[in-house]
Amino acid sequence: MSTATVIHNSNEACCTIPPVKSDYAPKGSYKSYAGFTKVYVTGPALPADTAIVTVFDIFGFKPQTQQGADILAEQLNAHVVMPDFFEPDDALPVEAFPPVTDADKARLQAFFGGPANPGPNLQKLLRVGHALKADGAKFVGAYGLCWGGKVSVLAGSVPETPFGGIAIVHPAMLSAADSEGLKVPLGIYPSKDEPIEEYEKIVEIVSKNPYKAKNDYKFYKDTFHGFAGARADLDDPDNKKYFEDLYSTLVRFFTNAKA
Repeated sequence: MSTATVIHNSNEACCTIPPVKSDYAPKGSYKSYAGFTKVYVTGPALPADTAIVTVFDIFGFKPQTQQGADILAEQLNAHVVMPDFFEPDDALPVEAFPPVTDADKARLQAFFGGPANPGPNLQKLLRVGHALKADGAKFVGAYGLCWGGKVSVLAGSVPETPFGGIAIVHPAMLSAADSEGLKVPLGIYPSKDEPIEEYEKIVEIVSKNPYKAKNDYKFYKDTFHGFAGARADLDDPDNKKYFEDLYSTLVRFFTNAKA
C-alpha cells in the first residue's frame, strides 16, 4: 500500500531550482555559540551596538549567503551570526537537487518537516537572539532566506521577542496569517516565485501595525526564488544587480528599524 507524501513546502521554485557554485572567500570564521556547535560569525566582536542573525536557506553554509552576511556586517558595522540550524543533521545535499524521482521529492518534503521544520527552529532562533542581547548587543535583528523567512517572521511575533526588526527574503511557505501578530518592524522581499496574493495581504496587515513607518516592502518581480542565497549566480549581471540591491535594501531596513 502506498503512502501519500506530506507536503510541507508547496513553493515549486524552492523545490526545484538548484544551488550555484561560487568562488567567494567568506571573511568570517566559525565558532560555537548559544548552544550551536557551528556558527559563521562576521563583523565586529560583541558587545556591539548592532547584531544580526542570518537564517540560511536549505543548502546551509554557502559562499553567496555568507557574502550577504559579510556585506551587512561591513555596512551596518554589525556582529552577524549564521548558526547551523540543521545540526546535528546536514543541510540539503547539492547532489540531491533538483529532486527527480518520487522518492527524491518525498525526501525533500521530509526535510522540510524535519531539520527545516519551522517550529523547533523558531526556538533555536529565539535562543540565539536572547544570547546576543545578553552579550551586550543593543539592537538585534534577524533575516531569513527561503524557509528561514517563515522562522524569522514567527520570531518577530512572540511576546518579548529579542528582535527589533525582522526581514524575509524570497520566503518559502509564505502565509499572511504569520504576520498578524508581529511585534516589530518587517521587511518583506519576495521574488516572482512567491505568491503575490499572500505578499499583498501581508503588506496590508502590517501597514496597520504600530511600526508601519519602519516597515519596508519590495517585490522583486523580475527575478527568481533564491536570488540572494545559495542559488545566486553572481557571474550573471542581472542576478548580481538584484543581489546587491537586496542587501543594500536590508542595510536600509535595519538602519531604520533600530533608529
